[in-house]
Amino acid sequence: MRSLASALLLTERDAEFDENQPKVKGRIITTVPKAKEVRPLVEKCVTIARRALAAREAAAEHETSADRGSQEWKAWRASDAWQAWSQAIAPDVAARRRCLKLIGDKQAVRILFDEVAPRFADRAGGYTRIVRLPKPRLGDAGMQAILEFVGVRDRVAEKSQKPSFDDLEVKEDQADGVDVEGADEGVGEEQLAGDSSAEGAAAEGAAPDEDAEK
Repeated sequence: MRSLASALLLTERDAEFDENQPKVKGRIITTVPKAKEVRPLVEKCVTIARRALAAREAAAEHETSADRGSQEWKAWRASDAWQAWSQAIAPDVAARRRCLKLIGDKQAVRILFDEVAPRFADRAGGYTRIVRLPKPRLGDAGMQAILEFVGVRDRVAEKSQKPSFDDLEVKEDQADGVDVEGADEGVGEEQLAGDSSAEGAAAEGAAPDEDAEK
């Protein structure tokens, strides 16, 4: 379990010039039972590191940017600021020692506190997920799974919007190539022309009838 937990954390390292550079950061492939067993250990370590972020922020107010061993650093080491810094950083040191006892890898603990924990500062839990793979492992046909950190390759669920009936009618008219406004105007003009011609024909037809009666 320690090896799997540290392997997951070490994938987050900067391995640009490393021969064993991980293919995907924050992801390992193992069997389903092992992934289920190591997941609580990783979640616990991330929670411990996340709770220690407040102590590190409080200690940052009293630390110095001078190089270790310089005269400025020695003066800071003998001042009261160092006492305040040591008291503020104590919870962070205790948390690192606790995670080192759980994982057993100093580099993995450093990556956990420096890179992984700040990423989940606003998350209360659920830092990892398990995704089953359809293809079994060669040799023993063990069911494989992906154990990875969340927040990088998450699926975004988009809500579907139901279109209104007006939008559907406009889209159908546009698809048929009909201009609704132009069609209405044309119909109005034709009706007016037909009405005027009917009135003229009625007026012309009325004149012969009157002459015949006379």
